[in-house]
Amino acid sequence: MQEIDQESIMKIHIPRWNELPEIDLYLDQVVSYLEKYLEQYNVTKEDKIITKTMINNYVKLGIMPAPEKKKYSREHIAYLMVICVLKQVYSINDIGKLISLTIQYFELSKAYNRFCANLEISIKNVFLRKEFPNVEKMTEEQYLLKNVVQSIADKLYVEFKFLNN
Repeated sequence: MQEIDQESIMKIHIPRWNELPEIDLYLDQVVSYLEKYLEQYNVTKEDKIITKTMINNYVKLGIMPAPEKKKYSREHIAYLMVICVLKQVYSINDIGKLISLTIQYFELSKAYNRFCANLEISIKNVFLRKEFPNVEKMTEEQYLLKNVVQSIADKLYVEFKFLNN
């Protein structure tokens, strides 16, 4: 596991929809893929950020669609990326509601890319002590997304600066 420092946090990049694997993956491959990108959100390193059991539970709870023939597609990986990031702050029940609300208004690929971009902006802004740009011009949906990702960025900052020493 790589050492997490402020510089690496500031360079966080979540793969966009077109960067996610085009081929379907088996459960073990999904876990490895997600761990590679999500370890940076687990500053305290106390718990696993994703396991096979967690993924199976998210499917059983209806938070994400079931795999097809034991394989997970780009759609599944996008759901899991969002779930794993959000579960750092929100309950699984709340995550399910947030995802359902979002995909009512946007197709999954667009919603996912917006989530990634807004989260990266929030993280950079928190560590640079800057405000999120253009808040006054946001629609209600945009403002909700900003607040959701801001809570993740704030938690990452607090853990990194104060709780991990």
